Amino acid sequence: MDKLRILHMYPAMLDLYGDSGNVEILSYRCRMRGIETEVIKHDLGDKDTDFSGVDIVYLGGGADFEQQLLADDLLGLKDNIRKAYENGVYFLMICGGYQLMGQYYKDSNGKKIPGLGLFDYYTVASTNKRERCIGNIVVETTLGDKKYKVIGFENHGGQTTNVKTPFGKVLAGNGNEFASSVEGYTEKNVTATYLHGPLLSKNPRLADHIISYCMTRKTGQPYKPEQINDKLEAECRKVLLERLLKK
Repeated sequence: MDKLRILHMYPAMLDLYGDSGNVEILSYRCRMRGIETEVIKHDLGDKDTDFSGVDIVYLGGGADFEQQLLADDLLGLKDNIRKAYENGVYFLMICGGYQLMGQYYKDSNGKKIPGLGLFDYYTVASTNKRERCIGNIVVETTLGDKKYKVIGFENHGGQTTNVKTPFGKVLAGNGNEFASSVEGYTEKNVTATYLHGPLLSKNPRLADHIISYCMTRKTGQPYKPEQINDKLEAECRKVLLERLLKK
């Protein structure tokens, strides 16, 4: 079986709250099923990154400063990234990575950082730097044909609007905007969200959903991930959901 290739974008710059752990979790859950993975890194200035030759493109979270530093580099990759997206490569994007794939990000000082324009949404930061969407969050989404509660931690001043297909419904926390009813953005091969944690450590079924999509696309045959022992994760999720959703 050919290896599953994960492209990790700007790993040294986009790693808020251990977001790089999402790549480790994907690799681990593949390894437990006998699927070999290869993690390829793209750093500032790299010119020969093969976006269409990978299965997953991953961008973690970063603060305004990091986003400004890498914005020009990212724009130079726009055509290659769009081609990969249109070819069905899976895009997993967290916080700053989520914002940069939209039309633009306007920071709290009014400076507009252009996004790749891959999607229609855009983000404007609150002008009151003390106002942030911060805290634990629970989002109900659909994976395949089943509802699933996704748990994470959000910390963002940016308010993301014009989101046509949200990742899910907010059950606790804020979401795309202050007291929003929805969070993130999704398509068949896209998960974009403000949830840190890292996201996949608290939500193993989401990791398996991504793996299943990628393996189905790669092999041309429906792929159902073999069950692995998630007893500890299930117990932790139960405690967190009871705590966060209590009335």
